[in-house]
Amino acid sequence: MKSLELERETSKVIRAIMTRNSQIGSDIITHLKTQLTPRCLAGVMLVSIERLLEFDAEAVVWTIENLIPTDVMQEIHSIFSINIYKHLIAQGCVPGRDLSVDANGQLLIMPRVKKVA
Repeated sequence: MKSLELERETSKVIRAIMTRNSQIGSDIITHLKTQLTPRCLAGVMLVSIERLLEFDAEAVVWTIENLIPTDVMQEIHSIFSINIYKHLIAQGCVPGRDLSVDANGQLLIMPRVKKVA
């Protein structure tokens, strides 16, 4: 996705979120699902949430609770899990000893690592 496309789609999502109208938000997401891959849509949602977080944290909470579909939330979760895994390895954690991933893609972190991270 090019930056102009990202900016355009992010802007649509932000405006839909700011209305706090589930139908408008759902229609935008449904349309975006026809245009983007699930991973790309998850990225658009993350960028939108990040931008909203600066000036309307309540809208972010509303979005997470009411707007993001399960499949998109799973992609967001996957993006975070991979990045957290990489970050922890860079911090010196050892895969298989300090952290691992289960069959469902859930990141498993040992209690001692949670205190350090």
